Parts: sequence; structure tokens; C-alpha cells
Amino acid sequence: MTGKGTAAILIAGTLLAAPLQAATLDEVKQRGELKCGVNSGLPGFSNPDDKGVWKGLDVDLCRGIAAAIFNDAGKVQYIPLNAKERLTALQSGEIDVLSRNTTWTSSRDTELGINFTGVNYYDGQGFLINKNLGVSSAKELDGAAICIQSGTTTELNVADYFRRNGIGYSAVVFDTSEQTVQGLEAGRCDVLTSDLSQLYALRIKLSKPDDAVALPEVISKEPLGPSVRQGDDQWFNVVKWTHFAMVNAEELGITKANVDEMKTSENPDVRRLLGLEADFGKGMGLDKDWAYRIIKLVGNYGEIFEANVGQGSPLKIERGLNALWTEGGLQYAPPVR
Repeated sequence: MTGKGTAAILIAGTLLAAPLQAATLDEVKQRGELKCGVNSGLPGFSNPDDKGVWKGLDVDLCRGIAAAIFNDAGKVQYIPLNAKERLTALQSGEIDVLSRNTTWTSSRDTELGINFTGVNYYDGQGFLINKNLGVSSAKELDGAAICIQSGTTTELNVADYFRRNGIGYSAVVFDTSEQTVQGLEAGRCDVLTSDLSQLYALRIKLSKPDDAVALPEVISKEPLGPSVRQGDDQWFNVVKWTHFAMVNAEELGITKANVDEMKTSENPDVRRLLGLEADFGKGMGLDKDWAYRIIKLVGNYGEIFEANVGQGSPLKIERGLNALWTEGGLQYAPPVR
């Protein structure tokens, strides 16, 4: 087909495709709140407190998105999901963004219709044991019963590790992380395996946390990050740059406490990030002060890390790989310019 017919199809295709690029952001604005899929209860990452208020590193990413859009970090509906449900909930449109300690893998990124927007926590899989087991290395776990959460990358990682080292094990599989820690405490397994960040969080749920210890082996790479549905580049950019804004703010020394004072800075990188020079929100469908709102209402990356999982939290996790690139870590964000 040529001529006017081809042109008509091209125009129709453009008209049909254009709204899809802005669909999620428009829907969120019209709805008046963000639908955020989170873990059903993982201290430090997403967990309701005794008043029902959701808190955690993954929660603060969602709060940052809401701050950028609404200038109100509270406009979020948190939808707790287990490991089996999480990706389906995103694919079906039940949630706008999945911010739930989920590992970025090739199959998830290319086969499931979702895109990971970045890494907000660099992690690796480890093993938690009762000290009474009397082992000091995962290589001494031949024949051990291991508690594993289904629907996670941990199942494949464990199988690969034990096969590689020529040792056997028996898997005791549960639907939720809460059940895995209960299984360890009840003696249904000798070992609990998961991402190290999750082991820190689950350990404090034990009746005697000091009786449990993590073995030294880290057997995998687990880059954890938020994800969105494919086919909506504008929304992908909103979520991606929310994290980048927090990382850039930490690198530039901008905090919740000093963000207003920093408006007087003559540093062009600071001024661009805070929306004082040029309008870098326009391309995302946001106001020019989108990053200022995130920092003012939620904080920079270092602040949310320390408060939720770092030294200011019960988990007391060292920054390690999650330190800024300027401090020997992997957290690095493209510049706003």
C-alpha cells in the first residue's frame, strides 16, 4: 500500500501510540495517588509500623515519586505482594510501580513485559544459620535442610551453588519470607537462605536474634530495583529519575535540612537539580522543581539508606556496595543537564 493509504495508517498509528506514552502518569495524576507494590512485611525495606504507616527504603522510593508528581509524599496506596504475585500485579496494571526488593535479571527484563528502572540496593544471596549448628562455611552444609521462599531467584542460586560444589541439600519451600523465618525457628530447616539484606531483616524477627549468624559466603549478584511496565517511556523516566535525583542530591551535599539554603548555591549542578536553571521536569511531564520536592519531602539517597537499613536503623547495614561511587561504592547517577 502506498500514497494516502500509507499516510493515513501512519497518522492513525501515531495517534494511537502517543497517549500510551503518557498513560501511566496521566492516570496517576487523575487518580490522585500512586499505586505502589511493596513487600508485605520486610523491615528496612517495606513494612508497616505499629500505627499502620508504611516505612522502608523501597517505600521511600514510592514516596519520592509521589513527591515529584503531587508535591505530597503521602499520596501513595501501598499494595503488599508476595514473591509469586508481584510481577503479575505489575503486568496486569494492578500497580503503577513495583518497589519490592526484586532482583533485576535478564529473563525478567526481556520476557515479562517489564523494565527495571535502576538499582536502589546492590545485594547478594547468603545463608543464615543457628550458631548451634556448628558450621563456619556454606561448604559444610552437605545434607542440610534449607528454608527457601518460592518465586524468587534464591531457588536457582542455591541449586547452582550446591551443584557447583558437589554437595547435597533438601529444600523446604515456603510462600512468604515470614514463613521461612518461622520454619528456621521451628527447626524445620537448618539454614535460611535469601538476599543478605533480607536476612538482616528476618534475623531481627527471631525470638533470639543473637543465636543466628550469617555465613561468610555471598553466592550471587542481586541488583534490587523498582520496575514498571514496558511501553511507557515517560513513566519509566519518572521512576528512574526519582532514584537518580536522590543519588545526585547526596553527591552534591543536598539534604532535607539544607535544601532551601542550597537554593542560594552558585554551583550549576545544584541549581539545575533544584529547578533554578532550565526546566528538566518538562520532558517527564513534571514541574521544574520535581527534584526539590523529592529531597525536601523524602531526602537524599544516603539519608533514606541510613534511616531505613543503615546505622540509624535496627538492621545497621554498612553502606558497602551501596556507597556513592566517590566513596568506593556503586551508586552513581547521570547528571541533570
